[in-house]
Amino acid sequence: MITDQLILDKKAKKSNYKDDSTSEKPIRSIAKALSWRIVGTLDTLLISYILTGEIVLAASIASIDFVTKMILYFFHERIWNKIGWGK
Repeated sequence: MITDQLILDKKAKKSNYKDDSTSEKPIRSIAKALSWRIVGTLDTLLISYILTGEIVLAASIASIDFVTKMILYFFHERIWNKIGWGK
């Protein structure tokens, strides 16, 4: 399970997770999700501000966007990591 892999490296070795060159560890997916969401959130903040003219509203939109899309991206990455196509 993904949660086992996230908690301890020792537990990850006991799970069905394969540590090979075509697989990514969950922590890498988290780092990628976080870095991409920072870029995406700054974009959302700028566009929201341009459209609304209100920085507080734009920041609220960007904050919600940051959290929800980071979670979605993490699971998207983990699912794609299990698909052998293109590896």
